Amino acid sequence: MIAVNLPEEDRWKKYNGSSPLISVFKQFHNLNNEIEVYLNQNTFPVNFKKNKFIITPVEHNESLFLIVKGIVRGFIQDSKTEITTWIAGEGEIVGTIHYVRAKQDFQEYLQALEDVELICLPRAVSDYLYEHYPEANIVGRKMMEQYYRAAEESAYLCRISSAEKRYRRFLSSFPDLINRVSLKYVASFLAIRLETLSRIRAKIQA
Repeated sequence: MIAVNLPEEDRWKKYNGSSPLISVFKQFHNLNNEIEVYLNQNTFPVNFKKNKFIITPVEHNESLFLIVKGIVRGFIQDSKTEITTWIAGEGEIVGTIHYVRAKQDFQEYLQALEDVELICLPRAVSDYLYEHYPEANIVGRKMMEQYYRAAEESAYLCRISSAEKRYRRFLSSFPDLINRVSLKYVASFLAIRLETLSRIRAKIQA
């Protein structure tokens, strides 16, 4: 993990001199210079190796993370069974929304499925921006709309009655993930058995 106390010129050197969050936020609304300076000063890059946990129920982290490189999954534990609730890649912002905003005791894990580069956005930073800058609230609202659409798609996937249709929908909605994510996680995400997924893939590829 990269230390947060690195000077800005070193912290953002590999990212063209500024936090990648700035360019992501600008996709939703223009930012004033004060916001950009604040983000450069108070967000920071972190790295996790493949299969490492970013967040666990034991190690709560009141932060959101922009994925710069790699893939992350969220999952919950039901007895000894892991249930993958979402899978995200580059350009997406992830975190344990239930814990961050509602302080619920929500048993969610975030795990790196590849070596990942993330930009950490601490809760205190987002709260400060919401309280002091109207633009931040516009960005937050538009990002929440995007998050809601993604969550709606995930919920729809799990409710399609046919396992084959579920998988075909996954290929259509997440074409970049199928060759990067282990099939056991895809099967878990789609709520089907791994053996069933393997048969479906063999049928489609035949």
